[in-house]
Amino acid sequence: MSTPQKAAVNVKGTSVTVLIHQEQDFISLTDIAKHKEPDRSDHVIQNWIRNRNTIEFLGIWESLNNPGFKPLEFEGFRNRAGLNSFVLTPVQWIEATDAIGIVSRRGRYGGTFAHKDIAFEFATWISVEFKLYLIKEFQRLKEDENSRLSLAWNLNRTLSKLNYRIHTDAIQAHLIPPTVTPAQAAMTYASEADVLNVALFGYTAAEWRRANPGRKGNVRDHATVEQLLVLANIEAMNAELIHMGLPQGERLKRLNEVAIRQMRVLTAAPALKQLKG
Repeated sequence: MSTPQKAAVNVKGTSVTVLIHQEQDFISLTDIAKHKEPDRSDHVIQNWIRNRNTIEFLGIWESLNNPGFKPLEFEGFRNRAGLNSFVLTPVQWIEATDAIGIVSRRGRYGGTFAHKDIAFEFATWISVEFKLYLIKEFQRLKEDENSRLSLAWNLNRTLSKLNYRIHTDAIQAHLIPPTVTPAQAAMTYASEADVLNVALFGYTAAEWRRANPGRKGNVRDHATVEQLLVLANIEAMNAELIHMGLPQGERLKRLNEVAIRQMRVLTAAPALKQLKG
């Protein structure tokens, strides 16, 4: 997990870290284990993972979610589980089976993390009461995140619509002769809207509809927060380029370059965290 997004929830006095790994929520098993043994969290995790029921649960989870999971290695662990001599660590499990549900990190965000499904199972082993509080606090965290994202999305959608008025005014003033019919004018507006669509999304509105027949709205209704912010920027820029008299092909090239550059900046991990947090 490189440069993850980090959050934390407080569960009965224990701070539990939540990271975003490959667009999935991973919860710190190390922090959960500290609720039971503050100074021996690694031993707590090892005692849990060597349990036969745990290995069977992990094997089923990986089989359902991980095409690269190695079933033969899993069977080897399951057959030895229960023996007094059997020892298993998270790193051994990951390396032997190519598991993805548990990850081990070093450094700033160090510790053992697990997909939320697995983390809740571990919390049950620690304490049923602790698990219920963990689920409650985790749900509260996700609700807060969704609320902030929705607010940011709506704000950027509003900015995009306001800039679109500037954009259409520039089209009216410089690209539409006074004698055209309303239908001809609408064709010009649509063409210029697709300049922005192609510059940012890579396809026209019609191409998006053909590729997404079951989705409601248009491509902009399904844009990310970052895309909407860039859309607002290139709408304003296109209006200025129209005022300058640049031909459509040249404007498209410039807008695409700006869109690529701004999306790279906005989707870099530090910027993304600041935008969403």
